[in-house]
Amino acid sequence: MFDIDLWREIFQSINKNRTRSILSGFTIAFAILLFTILFGIANGLENTFIELFGTDAKNSIVIFPGRTTKAHKGLQSGRRIRFKNEDYNYILEEFGDNVEYITSKVNRNVEASFKGEKNSYQVRAVHPEHMYIENNVVEKGRYINNRDLQNRTKVAVIGNAIKEDLFIREEAVGKYINLNGIPYKVVGVFSDDEGDNEENVIYTPITTAQRVYGNNDYVDFIHLTYNPKLNYDQAIAFGNSLTRKLKNKFDVANDDQRAIRVRNFAEGTRNVSQMMFVLNLIVLFVGSGTLIAGIMGISNIMVFIVKERTKEIGVRKALGASPRSIVSIILLESILITSLAGYVGLLIGATVLKIFGPGLKDYFITNPGVNSGVVIGATIILIISGALAGYLPANKASKIKPIVALRDE
Repeated sequence: MFDIDLWREIFQSINKNRTRSILSGFTIAFAILLFTILFGIANGLENTFIELFGTDAKNSIVIFPGRTTKAHKGLQSGRRIRFKNEDYNYILEEFGDNVEYITSKVNRNVEASFKGEKNSYQVRAVHPEHMYIENNVVEKGRYINNRDLQNRTKVAVIGNAIKEDLFIREEAVGKYINLNGIPYKVVGVFSDDEGDNEENVIYTPITTAQRVYGNNDYVDFIHLTYNPKLNYDQAIAFGNSLTRKLKNKFDVANDDQRAIRVRNFAEGTRNVSQMMFVLNLIVLFVGSGTLIAGIMGISNIMVFIVKERTKEIGVRKALGASPRSIVSIILLESILITSLAGYVGLLIGATVLKIFGPGLKDYFITNPGVNSGVVIGATIILIISGALAGYLPANKASKIKPIVALRDE
């Protein structure tokens, strides 16, 4: 239970020995302050890499056709490679187990208009699975579906930014939008965490675009995500195998780097993960060193405190205080100082990150912050260490006979 007399004694002791208490608290606060800032900077670097990717699928592979730069199998260099619907099907047939989602794409710039409002936007003709690759979030209506592909319907899914531009005071879903003079029915409105750049886009069924823009089955490029069960090495091997088979299908030399270009995000993701792992190890090492220094500081201070209070302990024992009550006073004083100082260190560290955080973006550190659970855990470690460091000498001192303690110098 709460013993008001016990806590009065503790606060009197702290007030009587202000310098000692301040030095003890400073050691703890400084350790937690450094720990908070170090982990905040590490998290800021990680946020930078996450921001570069946005919420787009990290397991993406994008395949671009180009022109051959080398003659191969009697075919001249400079030959244009063009993907068709059959290449989309070929990838699924050959690598179906390794493919999570896949879409072909046809991109066009159009002038969109609705009731006198008009602007220029990009149309991306895609398959329904593109929604999961790009991580679009449907706010109203629906996304493109397989029925749209089969019927080549003129439907469109527009970004929030387009809705705000063209449909100022009206509901967009169900209305018709003109794209280069061709009416498309708006069936959905989506949002994207990457903001206006991605929300100034109109999605239509790829089969519809192929009919409208040339009545053919050509596609601009193919975008897929690999099976998330694949590790980085397996994903990279899958990308290399995909490249070889496509080059063989189009009679392209293996060392021709421009005819078919495959951008495998697994390579960049692996490099980033390895770098972040090393960075976290460094931060953990430095942070642990800071905590150890704090623990050593607490230990030394607690030993000194107990030695300094040996005569006081002797007086208490002479007046009938039990060893347990003596140890409790010392430990509770240690825990109180450590807790308050740890909180102050956390508060200062969080404030420093909040004030200087925005300016660190130029150094590739975005929104530096730290999980309060990690810092609280570090503070608890310091509290326990301080308690143990104080318990051993306090317990030893509590067993000294009063007459011996009173003689101590």
